[in-house]
Amino acid sequence: MKKLILTFIFIIISFISNAQVIKDVFKFSTFYGAINGGTSVADEDVYSVIDGLETFTYKTPYDYNLSLGVRKIARFGYENRAQTFYDGTEDSWSDGANIGKISGLEFLFEVDYKRQEGDNYIDQHHFIRYVNDKYILKGEYLQDGFADIKYFETSQRYRHKIGDKLSFNIGAVQRLSEPYGFDPLEEWILSTGDIHYTNLAIEEGYEIDVYNSEYKDPNGNVVATSVEVWEEVVVPQVLSNYVERKRNELEKKMQQSLVIGFDFYHYTKSFWLHSWGNVMPWHYNDKGQFSYHNYNNNEQWYDYSGGLIFGYKITKQLGTFVEGKYNKYWNREWYDFKFGINYIIF
Repeated sequence: MKKLILTFIFIIISFISNAQVIKDVFKFSTFYGAINGGTSVADEDVYSVIDGLETFTYKTPYDYNLSLGVRKIARFGYENRAQTFYDGTEDSWSDGANIGKISGLEFLFEVDYKRQEGDNYIDQHHFIRYVNDKYILKGEYLQDGFADIKYFETSQRYRHKIGDKLSFNIGAVQRLSEPYGFDPLEEWILSTGDIHYTNLAIEEGYEIDVYNSEYKDPNGNVVATSVEVWEEVVVPQVLSNYVERKRNELEKKMQQSLVIGFDFYHYTKSFWLHSWGNVMPWHYNDKGQFSYHNYNNNEQWYDYSGGLIFGYKITKQLGTFVEGKYNKYWNREWYDFKFGINYIIF
C-alpha cells in the first residue's frame, strides 16, 4: 500500500514540476499545527461488596487533539472563515465534494492524533485533486478512527458540464484497503450460533483453571478469579484482540469499481445550495478468497457518498440551514449532519 501511495504522489509531483513552478503550486496554501485539549468525562465511583464495601474510582484522562496539516483549497461563497488561524478543529464538509470552487490543482494533507474519553486513535485525510472542464483526477487517503475505516483511493473521471452550476462525471475508481467483510470469528461459531470462546482463548495462550476459578493471560498474570469476570470482562477483550490481529495479518485488497457522480453549486448572499453525490454500482470480481463479493452472496452492491450544504436567509433577521454528509463503503458507514434556525433579535 505504501508503495502505491508513494508512486501516485511521485506521478503528481512530476506532473506539477513539469507544468508550473513549485512556488505557484503552494501559493495561497496554509501550513498549520495545533494542540487542543479539555476535560473529559467526570470520574466515576464503582462500588463492590464482595469482600466488604470497596470503592474504586475510574479516572478518564483529559481529551486532546494534535493536528498537523497543509491545505490549498479555495473557499466557497458560504465558507467565511471567522478565525484568524487554523487550529485543527475546522470541519469543512465541502472537502468531500468531487470538485472545488475553482479549476486546477488543490490538495489537503492532515493528520490528527486524538484522545477522547480515554480512547486513543488517529484520523487522517489526504488528497490531491486536479479539476478540468473535461476531467477530474484525484488521489485520496482516509483513516477515520471512530468509523473504523481506512483506505487509499484513486479515480479518473470524465466530466460533463451543464451550465455553470451543474456537472456530471463518470469513470473508474481503484480502492486499496483491508478485506472488509472478512470475519475472523466465523470459524469459531458453533451450529447453535454461539462462539467457542474457551478454545479460542486457550489457543491464544490463556490458561483456564475452572476448578480453582483462576484465569491467566499468556504472560502468566491472573486476569480473573471468577467466571463472571472472565466472561464479562476478559473474554470480550480476547475476542477484540484476536479480530484485530487477524485483520492486520491480511494483505490489502484492491477493488476496481465504476463510479458515477454529480456536483451542483449555487450561491447568493441570501440563498445557497451545494450538493454532490457518487454511486459505485458495479465492482470487478477477481474471484479472490477475500473478495467482498464472497461476503455479499457473489452479487454486486452499491457503495455511495454524498453531501448537502443549504442555507437560506428568509429575512434580515431569520435564517435556516441544513448541512450533512454521508458515506457507505463496503460494510462501513460514517456521516455527520446539522441543521438549525438563526434569529437575530436586534
